[in-house]
Amino acid sequence: QVQLVESGGGLVQAGGSLRLSCAASGRTFDIYRMGWFRQAPGKEREFVAAVTWSAGVTYYSDSVKGRFTISRDNVKNTVYLQMNSLKPEDTAVYYCAAKKLYYLATFDYTKQGQYDGWGQGTQVTVVS
Repeated sequence: QVQLVESGGGLVQAGGSLRLSCAASGRTFDIYRMGWFRQAPGKEREFVAAVTWSAGVTYYSDSVKGRFTISRDNVKNTVYLQMNSLKPEDTAVYYCAAKKLYYLATFDYTKQGQYDGWGQGTQVTVVS
């Protein structure tokens, strides 16, 4: 099992920045990809960004492309989400997720149901 712990959320004004961290522990050697998702009140959880654990290839949703940057530190087993130019519509609970090295043929990194482990979430609130 892999354990994930997010941190770095908070309250920020529109146009500001935050950096989220997700520390992975436990069985991390077989992580294939890490993702960030978010869920706003009354809405479904949606994909935000993902990064391939070994090669560092990144993927973004259209709504955050150009504003958010995902990165990972394999030594620290930590994934980061740098969020710039924040908007009120970015307000949500942000979750990180881990996908293991199994059943990759049908893996869709934008689908939350295909990840193997989740953190508890961290609240991000953007006020105008």
